[in-house]
Amino acid sequence: MIYASADDWRNAAQKKVLLFGMSGLGKTHLSNMLRDAGDWFHYSIDYRIGTRYMGEHIADNAKREAMKVPFLRDLLLSDSIYIGSNITFNNLAPLSTYLGKPGNPDLGGVPFEEYMRRQDQHRTAEIAALLDTPHFVTRAHDLYGYDHFVCDTGGSICEVVDPNNPDDPILKALSQNTLMVWIKGSDDHAAELARRFDKAPKPMYYQPRFLKARWSEYLETNGLNEHQVDPDAFVRWTYAAALAHRQPLYQGMANWGVTVTAQEVAAVKTTSDFDDLIATALERA
Repeated sequence: MIYASADDWRNAAQKKVLLFGMSGLGKTHLSNMLRDAGDWFHYSIDYRIGTRYMGEHIADNAKREAMKVPFLRDLLLSDSIYIGSNITFNNLAPLSTYLGKPGNPDLGGVPFEEYMRRQDQHRTAEIAALLDTPHFVTRAHDLYGYDHFVCDTGGSICEVVDPNNPDDPILKALSQNTLMVWIKGSDDHAAELARRFDKAPKPMYYQPRFLKARWSEYLETNGLNEHQVDPDAFVRWTYAAALAHRQPLYQGMANWGVTVTAQEVAAVKTTSDFDDLIATALERA
């Protein structure tokens, strides 16, 4: 780890951390709090994915839908209007909408083959965005004058790394440039995340092998063909399995850094609180 002790962390001229864990446990909350304090640079992996690496895919998909409307089609073909996504750190809806959900097109679903193609695009984009982290550490300091840096990762980071491989290129690059911090949730947190997701299911990225297995199992268990699947019902069912699937992956990633609990994170209100949180985690490690 780039900080050998709590004192090493507290005395560091540059504090560089990467937050990872399931969505909804406080990564973006902490990142926003640190950024708003004024001396932390906030690098959002999902924002980087949605702008630098998938922005064109997202915009083209919106244009494809607009081309179906004669009025908008004529305006697009004459370059009279512009269509683009308005992704922000706190609104990633254009990215989620593009990823979509497989199933019945009348219910907003996309063909499973197309869904997997978009999943693969996301995998490529997420790896690239993660490997951009060292560049942004340098850029934040040398170009913008920020001494401190926080990388806010997406919940799917565990799907694109191998925590048991000591030579994993992504984890090596991240751990050599930041202190990796796992925000660990309890069983109660998992139940709350599942309840929240059930209320408003959203698209996510999963490992292809996991996703294909869930898709085949869902079709067989329910006696459905692809076009009969309710997209929301499938992603709800898959999310429940994903919570269990991802937990050991996060646990393995924790060996590359330190661990804090979601309960501890919820108590952080200031940058001083955050310094104490990381110092405590280093002492435990």
